[in-house]
Amino acid sequence: QVQLVESGGGLVQAGGSLRISCVANGISFSTSSMRWYRQGPGKEREMVVEFVPIRNYVDYSQSVKGRFTLSVDESKNTVYLQMNSLQAQDTGVYFCNAYRNWGTPYDYWGQGTQVTVSS
Repeated sequence: QVQLVESGGGLVQAGGSLRISCVANGISFSTSSMRWYRQGPGKEREMVVEFVPIRNYVDYSQSVKGRFTLSVDESKNTVYLQMNSLQAQDTGVYFCNAYRNWGTPYDYWGQGTQVTVSS
């Protein structure tokens, strides 16, 4: 059974840092596209970063480039998102997503973790 569980969200002041985690059980990182999305208050869900190990590809949205860093610990089936220099507009629910559109396709989501940046 596939399960994605995010954690590590919280309240932080502007300029601060936070690291959120996603434990992804039941899937293979090496053949998945691992993504972080976020949805701010009154906003549509947007992709923050995508990691495709089989292509050695990482892509960050312009709004977080240079401030956020994705990392993976395959031994723990965990994807991390280190968020530095946080801004009020980074506030939202952050979701982990495991996606594949080849072979046996899938699209799994976690329940989300709330990140609130106070200005």
